[in-house]
Amino acid sequence: MTAVRRLAVVTAAVFIVTVPMLPAQDSKVEPTWLHRYLASLRETASDLSSATCHYTPIFGAGDADSLVPRTVTRFAQLKLDRGDCKPVSYDREEEIYFILKGSGVLHYAETTHPMRANDFTYLAPGIKHSISNNSQEPLQVLVMGFKIPPTVPISTPSPTPTVANLNDLKEQIVSGHPSSVLYKLMVGPHTTKRDAINESYVVVDFFAMNFAPGGTNAPHHHETAEEIYLVIDGEGEMVAGSGMNGVEGRYPAKAGDAYYFRQNCTVGFYNQNKPEAKAHILAVRARVPLPKDED
Repeated sequence: MTAVRRLAVVTAAVFIVTVPMLPAQDSKVEPTWLHRYLASLRETASDLSSATCHYTPIFGAGDADSLVPRTVTRFAQLKLDRGDCKPVSYDREEEIYFILKGSGVLHYAETTHPMRANDFTYLAPGIKHSISNNSQEPLQVLVMGFKIPPTVPISTPSPTPTVANLNDLKEQIVSGHPSSVLYKLMVGPHTTKRDAINESYVVVDFFAMNFAPGGTNAPHHHETAEEIYLVIDGEGEMVAGSGMNGVEGRYPAKAGDAYYFRQNCTVGFYNQNKPEAKAHILAVRARVPLPKDED
């Protein structure tokens, strides 16, 4: 074999050996739903935080998957010792506060309003607000924020907020849903008169559900809205997404479980089918803007 031929063989052999195998490429799929358990979440800093005001993200701002929600900017829990949270104001964002435990004082523009457990209020865009705790008992607040698209006109807000209490609302059956779950309608659009507070722009519903033993709100989906369920008490099965041939996906759910559902994701809940089984869920649904709304 000539020297030139031997060199060509060696070169070819080296080339074959040194070409790496192409590894399979992994890609992260954007989730259609998210699950969080409140007791396992950690506090993080936010624009509300202070030495006495502790912010724990559930979905949205501060959460690892904060970019998944489209309209929800934050769904979080505040734990407030005696003291104040920092005041905030959002030009194109509306909020809802719900008192989970304790009592405090809402500062809204130039007014103050006492709040107690199960109180809720709507906070209009552009209004400076904060909350404080003057007692020795911890205050726990569910904080919800929602982005208002630039194309949605905003009216001049009322100088004082409406504060209502969940216990004062009547339970009712909602058309299209089984009678085994009763609803309390808390916050809805400013164009309607159905809810206790009708002032929102993108929040379609903030409501409470009371499930009878074996009750369900029936799996369903919303084509133009995202939704969050927070289990307040009880146990059951949460429906999140669907499987083969339209069989819904079911997951064990207990108090403290929170689920976020993207638009078109199947959502529902089945309470335990045994005597005296109770389950209560807080839920909020917000409209996801169509592409033309984001121009």
